[in-house]
Amino acid sequence: MKLGYLKAIAISAVGLFAVATGAQAIEQVVATVNGEPILESQLQRAMGKRANTESNRRAAVDKIIDDMLVQKAIKESGVKVNPAQVDQIVRNIAAQNGLTYGQLLDALDYQGISLSQFKANISNQIMMAEVRNRSIGKSVDVSREQVEELSQKMLQQAKASGNPKAVTATQYKVRHILLKLNPLLNDEQAKAQLNQVRTDIQTGKTTFAEAAKNYSKDYLSGANGGDLGFAFPENYVPEFAKVVKTTKQGTISAPFKTEFGWHILEVTDTRQGDMTDVAYRQKAYETLVNEQLREYSKDWVKALRKGAEIKYLTK
Repeated sequence: MKLGYLKAIAISAVGLFAVATGAQAIEQVVATVNGEPILESQLQRAMGKRANTESNRRAAVDKIIDDMLVQKAIKESGVKVNPAQVDQIVRNIAAQNGLTYGQLLDALDYQGISLSQFKANISNQIMMAEVRNRSIGKSVDVSREQVEELSQKMLQQAKASGNPKAVTATQYKVRHILLKLNPLLNDEQAKAQLNQVRTDIQTGKTTFAEAAKNYSKDYLSGANGGDLGFAFPENYVPEFAKVVKTTKQGTISAPFKTEFGWHILEVTDTRQGDMTDVAYRQKAYETLVNEQLREYSKDWVKALRKGAEIKYLTK
């Protein structure tokens, strides 16, 4: 009896081990997305009744990965749809179809669609369109090496065809005075100080060069009287470039702010400069960006995959 009892226990233990082993096999990790696992059980649910072939398994895993990446993009985007915008779209739909608002509601009711469902669908479309656009924009990645390589290729092709387009543009010789913000100098104080410096220069109490040496926190140019030399406006940050192009030569600009601090500047001279290389680099950059935008616009989830760490594990 004891021997038979022990044998029964042993058989039961073997059965439990088999079940546990089987459960472990079902829950094996088949892939990871940014370190997050995809389990065999998820894969089996995604496959449904399809044959357990390698191609079907891969297609199912890819579908799970895409869904995970889309949900992650939605969460990270923080996109909020304004209910007032949705209401206006509903009214526009009614008007475009020659219906009153009430008639549109009747049409929806006839189709078994509630107004809340209809609005939710519109809201989801707006949200997904914004998430899509943001994902595509974030995915564009063009390196300086790519731009340089393509621009040189384009320029050489133009020269080979005997039709290189020389590009000239205005270069500005500029000098400036920069004040950087700190705990003892806020925006208002910096602007006021530069206004006073500007007035002192205009009234002859000091010269621009002397003021730059005494006050400018751009120490390199300050030591040279604030002179930045000749440059195309595109070489500067947008706020600075705008003031360069709109300030009459020989006059001193009003104080303005950039990411570096507060400035005043004077355009002291202009000349035409060869901008051919810059123009071809810009054209190359735009070409590369547009190629990526076209590619990802066809399949925006591909853009999400580009920025994700995906690992497929063996069956």
